[in-house]
Amino acid sequence: MRAIWNDTVLAESNDTVVVEGNHYFPAEALRREHFRDSDRHTTCPWKGTASYYDVVVGEAVNAGAAWYYPAPKEAAKQIAGRVAFWKGVQVID
Repeated sequence: MRAIWNDTVLAESNDTVVVEGNHYFPAEALRREHFRDSDRHTTCPWKGTASYYDVVVGEAVNAGAAWYYPAPKEAAKQIAGRVAFWKGVQVID
C-alpha cells in the first residue's frame, strides 16, 4: 500500500492494518521529511486520543492530514505505532 499526496509517496508498506476503512501504516514506513507535528488532537471513544501530523510536500501543506494514537485503548491496540491518512491523501495498492 502507498499513501500519496501531490504526486508524492508519503508512506509505503505491505503491512497495513485496516480499521474503520482506514489503512494504518507502520510509523517506520513514513517518509519523515513530509511530516511535521501538529497541535491538533481528537478523541475517539474506543480508540483513545489521536494526535496529528501536517503533511508537507514542497511549499504545499495539508494540515492534520495524518493521524495516530500514541497510547491507544486496549480495543485498538493493533494500531499502536501506526499512522493513517485523510484530507485528500490517496491510499492505493
